[in-house]
Amino acid sequence: MEAADQADEAQRRKAIETEFRRLEESAMYSAQMQFEQTKQWRSVNLALGLPATTLAAVAGTTALVESTGRIAAGILALVSAGFGAILTTVNASHRMNQAAAAANAYLEIQTAARQAWEIDLLTWPPDEARAALAELTARRDEQNKTAEPPNRRSYRKAKANIQSGGQSYAVDEAHSHQNSR
Repeated sequence: MEAADQADEAQRRKAIETEFRRLEESAMYSAQMQFEQTKQWRSVNLALGLPATTLAAVAGTTALVESTGRIAAGILALVSAGFGAILTTVNASHRMNQAAAAANAYLEIQTAARQAWEIDLLTWPPDEARAALAELTARRDEQNKTAEPPNRRSYRKAKANIQSGGQSYAVDEAHSHQNSR
């Protein structure tokens, strides 16, 4: 292979590596935001579900125990029904599960991208590396179509978690310290 061809191949391989790294970073932020969404929907589910259940139980008990407590029991039952209606409309349980599934799908993409550029890229022919990049990009794009867009709070919490080391591994820290010696 001529020197010019080698330089072109090295440049192409570097561009593919850079794109794998971008894909890894994108998936990392997307996964973390979806995990934050999961936490928020779990909180909404509990914040609406617990009062609805508790008020329904108290309303039933009040209605059975006191014949004069019919009005109080009715009010409690209506408030409980209101919580239940909001919970059904918001569908927090489904959204929580959907966000968790999206987060895990993004984690799979993140891991695959990292392994591709750290482990496989040097041994792949450029066309094979490009095909792997295209496949991972398609997976990420498909996941983007189905994942619910995160809110600002999820974005801020995800960014803070990542910046504080929430996505780093102890092995990477140990490896970094060994290389700096």
